[in-house]
Amino acid sequence: MRIHWIVRGMIIGLLGPEGTYSQKAANQLDINARLKYFDDLEDVVESVLARDVDCGIVPIENSLEGSVGITLDALKEHDINITGEIIVPVSHCLLSKGSMDDVKVILSHPQALAQCRKFIRTHFKYARTQTTGSTSHAAKLTSEFPEMAAIASRESAKHYGLNILADDIQDHKENFTRFIVLGKQMPAPTGHDKTSIIVHLGHDKPGGLYDLLGEFASRNINLTKIESRPSKLGLGDYLFYIDMEGHQLDVHVRDALEGIGKLADQIKIIGSYPEK
Repeated sequence: MRIHWIVRGMIIGLLGPEGTYSQKAANQLDINARLKYFDDLEDVVESVLARDVDCGIVPIENSLEGSVGITLDALKEHDINITGEIIVPVSHCLLSKGSMDDVKVILSHPQALAQCRKFIRTHFKYARTQTTGSTSHAAKLTSEFPEMAAIASRESAKHYGLNILADDIQDHKENFTRFIVLGKQMPAPTGHDKTSIIVHLGHDKPGGLYDLLGEFASRNINLTKIESRPSKLGLGDYLFYIDMEGHQLDVHVRDALEGIGKLADQIKIIGSYPEK
């Protein structure tokens, strides 16, 4: 499914080097885009803020390992909007220059290592694991040493000249990563949208969260996600990240946001965008 409001031939910032799952997401968004690779997610965000790219693509959650904290923090801290979302199926492979018997070190992004925990424990109990900035960075490093193996995509194997020692090695076959598109402009309503917000209640009182959720329930607004995350203001103080169906310009969503604003000491709308 394409996000049709995107202008073709854009420049997309994403995590590199070539062969990442972020690249798969970018290709789903616009196969004709020029891709600009960065070493870490913070650099992708900063490139959008500086308008060095037309938009950025970053992972926000995985179906096995949950949310990506760096992305959630960036949405809180920066004046940036979610302008789209992309769902990418993830199938990890074990890649190496050598054979299974040669492997002494397994490299990958922390999320990928976690997603393949059972495979590593079963087949490489005594191998050392090492984290890298991305799965494709792991593949690039692995291409230099036969005793190393990388957990990465099939595309990475082809790009870096590696053997696929095992495929589909994630612990659960149904493995998906949700990526978000970051930009400065809000897309117009399509009739099939999602709105994301961050809420800080600010005061600990019985029924505070119940009252908050009531603003949605009373207007028949479906929540697709609600997650608490430390506010970093003190132990036991939390922010709520909430995704809901509807666009912030829809009357019922607008009314709910106004109601929440009276209950919370902070509310930040981080995007209304077409729902995938």
